[in-house]
Amino acid sequence: MRTSYRDIFLLACCQALLLVNSASLITMNGLIGFALAERKTWATFGATTYVLGSALATMPLSLWMARVGRRTGFMTGALVNIGGCGLGAFAVWQRSFALYCVATAVIGVYNAVGLQYRFAAAEVAAPADKARAISWVLAGGIAGGFLGPESVKLSRDLFATPFVGSFLLLAAYALCALAVQAQVRVPRPSHDERAGGGRPLSKIARQPVFVVAALAGALGYGVMNLLMTATPIAMDICRHPFGAAALVIEWHVVGMYAPGFFTGSLIRRHGVLKIIVAGAILMACGAGAALAGNEIAHFLAALLLVGVGWNFMYTGGTTLLTESYTPAEKARTQGLNDFIVFSTMAVSSASSGALVSTTGWDTMNAAALPIVTLVAAAAIWLAYRRRRRPRMPAAG
Repeated sequence: MRTSYRDIFLLACCQALLLVNSASLITMNGLIGFALAERKTWATFGATTYVLGSALATMPLSLWMARVGRRTGFMTGALVNIGGCGLGAFAVWQRSFALYCVATAVIGVYNAVGLQYRFAAAEVAAPADKARAISWVLAGGIAGGFLGPESVKLSRDLFATPFVGSFLLLAAYALCALAVQAQVRVPRPSHDERAGGGRPLSKIARQPVFVVAALAGALGYGVMNLLMTATPIAMDICRHPFGAAALVIEWHVVGMYAPGFFTGSLIRRHGVLKIIVAGAILMACGAGAALAGNEIAHFLAALLLVGVGWNFMYTGGTTLLTESYTPAEKARTQGLNDFIVFSTMAVSSASSGALVSTTGWDTMNAAALPIVTLVAAAAIWLAYRRRRRPRMPAAG
């Protein structure tokens, strides 16, 4: 099989448009929640319902795409997002926090669909190019990282009610995504993929390679989401202007996706487990930078390092996951992995607002340190295990 660079480019464009959506929500979610929620500890609950919507949709969407194909699934996600953004605009206009949380849950379905872009990248790449294809597609998020916060700043006050215009603009971006998705050519699901079968999911999940891949993805995403969601609120508490918070989120998203241009090559040269460990170390350094002070520079350095650490852990975890399944097991395994990731994110989102409002920003960052240490220890354990027992060839 030859690598389809055309489709990798189109998937990277889809990733960019997905990240416009995600980065915009990151920038405004906590602030909208803080304005609408009667109890301020619930300020980030809109982010939680966004993640819950993703989590609940992950497994059904993965199994459905195995039957109808990636492109149909991607385009359906964009249409759902248009409806969710329209509902979000209406909820903000009506000042209904409950309806706003429903809207973010609907938008979360689009995020669940979009996270399949990285798996599609692996499917249009030659085996030797899988890690690079995944990282290249993730790198598309850089554009979204800048466009999202800037779009919120420009559209926030288009209407009398703040942020109504932002949701309408996100619906327009989803229309653009729909046009790009229509051009993507991902191989149709094979007979084995459509038929399913293979080992029981419980047996797949007990493999050391799956355990470490899921830990890297879930805990890396969970810690990153915990700190990222709370950042605009923490900066507002520190009396930093909204524009500064948007700038920090922009550079955080750059940190998340810019390494995609070389993470795949680093994995190919040094091995996936070393990159996961490096990601955990970088994320710990980000927490350390946050603990050093509350100036804008501290927030900027912390979120930038956390973003790069997430990229190494998430790209590494995704690459490692491809070693854990056969074609017949692919949809269920990918769905289970993403369900674990989103469930962890839901917990971090739910606790983020309460932690930053009650225990403070410093406590949140201190709590991140033992979590990323666990991920590093798991990757080192698997590396030691592989040295003692040579790894079997990848299942598919």
